[in-house]
Amino acid sequence: MTHSAIHLGGVEFSWKTGARILSVDSFTIAQGERVFLQGASGSGKSTLLGLIGGVLSPQQGQVRVLGESLSDLRASQRDRFRAEHIGFIFQMFNLIPYLTVKANVLLPLQFSRGRRERLANVDIADEARRLLAALGLTDDALLNRPVTQLSIGQQQRVAAARALLGHPQIVIADEPTSSLDADARADFLRLLMSECALHRTTLLFVSHDSALGSLFDRTVRMSDINSVMRKAA
Repeated sequence: MTHSAIHLGGVEFSWKTGARILSVDSFTIAQGERVFLQGASGSGKSTLLGLIGGVLSPQQGQVRVLGESLSDLRASQRDRFRAEHIGFIFQMFNLIPYLTVKANVLLPLQFSRGRRERLANVDIADEARRLLAALGLTDDALLNRPVTQLSIGQQQRVAAARALLGHPQIVIADEPTSSLDADARADFLRLLMSECALHRTTLLFVSHDSALGSLFDRTVRMSDINSVMRKAA
């Protein structure tokens, strides 16, 4: 498994008050691979991403990311690992409302020395502007506005720029185009694919839009990896 970026083995997860919602015997993503993840609402997609991102911890089994067993880490250690290695585009964006656009995009650098070091030879403000401009946010005045003054689609693009800043080894994207119009979606996908190809970033991308699947190395359906779904069918 030395060439695996992500591996789940024997993973079981359930919320304290509910039935088991995720049971994964084995799921592996190779380094640099781009995977499109599909599944109906309630199929465990967001839970799976939370486990891989270290936001959640399984009751049973192992979650290994870049060779590190997240299952063996404390919550604070998983938070540090995620900040260092994973760009996470959350479905609800998770922007800091009292910070400006620029400050939100630059936020990962405060928590990750590795991401700062990978930008050591560039002006970080210029890098933030480059990512935002590639996503259609070209107004310099926008950088100093609180994110609460932006539209939902603009906030989603800010969240995408934040995730890509500093070339994380893994990008996890949970419905990252759900609030984007056709042009903004095209800009985002173009930037995402070019950045991942350039830096050999591993990408796990969730979307209900099956038409996007052709952009990826392979498509995985939750029903193929989550045995809870198969038993319920």
